[in-house]
Amino acid sequence: MDPLLLGALVALATIIVLFSGVSVGLGLLIVSAGFLMAFDGMRSLELMPEILFGKLNNFALLSIPMFIIMGASIASTRAGADLYEALERWLTRVPGGLVISNLGACALFAAMSGSSPATCAAIGKMGIPEMRKRGYPDGVAAGSIAAGGTLGILIPPSVTMIVYGIATEQSIGRLFLAGVIPGLMLMGLFMAWSLYSTARSGDRALLTARSYSWKEKIEILPRVLPFLFIILGVLYAMYGGIATPSETAAVGALLCVVIAMVIYKLWSPKGLWVILRDSTRESVMILFIIAAAGVFSYMLSSLFITQAIAEWIGTLEVNRWVLMLAVNVFLLIAGFFLPPVAVILMAAPILLPIIEAAGFDPIWFAVVLTINMEIGLISPPVGLNLYVINGIAPDISLKTILTGSLPFVGCMVLAILLLCLFPGIATWLPNLVMGAPL
Repeated sequence: MDPLLLGALVALATIIVLFSGVSVGLGLLIVSAGFLMAFDGMRSLELMPEILFGKLNNFALLSIPMFIIMGASIASTRAGADLYEALERWLTRVPGGLVISNLGACALFAAMSGSSPATCAAIGKMGIPEMRKRGYPDGVAAGSIAAGGTLGILIPPSVTMIVYGIATEQSIGRLFLAGVIPGLMLMGLFMAWSLYSTARSGDRALLTARSYSWKEKIEILPRVLPFLFIILGVLYAMYGGIATPSETAAVGALLCVVIAMVIYKLWSPKGLWVILRDSTRESVMILFIIAAAGVFSYMLSSLFITQAIAEWIGTLEVNRWVLMLAVNVFLLIAGFFLPPVAVILMAAPILLPIIEAAGFDPIWFAVVLTINMEIGLISPPVGLNLYVINGIAPDISLKTILTGSLPFVGCMVLAILLLCLFPGIATWLPNLVMGAPL
């Protein structure tokens, strides 16, 4: 059978299996086993266990559960509320300081936790009621938190970037650095839209807040500064050549647990057990998807599907930016239905050779891909962040949350366009710190 036609059948079968409700990892194994048996015979299945476990035999994978523990220990405390309160007190005299405080808190908490839903829940519980109480439109209140939560998969340390690095054999440290400036740029675009939308409502009182004394500003700092020092310490250890990403993640996880115990009095065995239980569950899920995606990639390569697609696209006489537009549309649609980790692991083996053949930087592409995944987090039908916000504020309709989130989707599209026009936004910092790639 023609490999391109076979590839279309694989894509159709994958969609059907995943939409049947089967977990992503198990679905990929079912599709892989089915096509390997059908076209390579039963003996091809003998390699599946070796590939499955061989994909997990990677020291860099240790950073995933460590960063997840780091985020879980933070999410189990009042760190999100304290971070929000600290920014509110320090930015109170800034026009629109409350919405800026929310987005800033989302960015910082996302950098610590690496989880978009956790960020929405932690900051939204405090931020949304406070903004509504002061008269901010429901759409701005809900949409800004939903969008701010997506920064968790872009601003380092990011589990999504780790997965991309492992799937494409790119430097995780370089990927982390690539997400810094685009993450700050995206946060700036979110803030600009929120301020414009608030000012457009015509109520100038929304742009002012109560004043705080210096004592009130300073007394909140001891609760949040240790977490910020951990972020800076993790980045310094990683880029100062002191430790590998996995070693740095382990130290960061330990310090976050210790701070949660010391500052937030998280002494109870039950509380610590919840952190370890939830972290283990999420880590196993991600690692299982990574292992299953390894088998899926082997199946695509064994049946010459990946090679045929890359060769076919190489023969197309289209502008490389038209090709990039098609790739973005594909990623956008995939992100509507699948979690970011699944999309990256399924698409990377096919897309990376195409991207490199077209002359695009794989580090730059990682940032573009991640922003596409962010759009999926606040877009139906899945739109995980939308449902998290709806759970926090059930009296705000899902339609209002979606309407409030759409302008932030526009900000993300604008960010992708800016990255296309100025690729150095993503590549300048990695090249400055780690040198130009060979």
